[in-house]
Amino acid sequence: QLQLVESGGGSVQPGGSLRLSCGISGVGLETQAIGWFRQAPGKEREGVCAISASGDASNCADSVAGRFRISRDNALKMAYLLMDNLEPGDTAVYYCAASNFYMSNILFRPFDFYSWGQGTQVTVSS
Repeated sequence: QLQLVESGGGSVQPGGSLRLSCGISGVGLETQAIGWFRQAPGKEREGVCAISASGDASNCADSVAGRFRISRDNALKMAYLLMDNLEPGDTAVYYCAASNFYMSNILFRPFDFYSWGQGTQVTVSS
């Protein structure tokens, strides 16, 4: 199994950008999809973006489409979430996790992910 650790969170003003990183260790990265999720206080965990094992397919939630982008570099054992034009509603703890498979609706299936990291806080405020 894989172990994942998030980093890169912080505080930004609305309209700003952040890049979150997910460091991955363990065996089998090349066969695992990676997803980013977030959870705001008092709200349920929400799928943000996911990417297939090879990186040739990805999708993001409607709430972030056009502003967020997911990528991965299997050689460096890293996954990234690039967030542009951040809004106060994006404030949350962001987590990365791994899944044994990828499908178009994987963001609605957090129970299919494992090895959740400890999360990194993103705060968007003026």
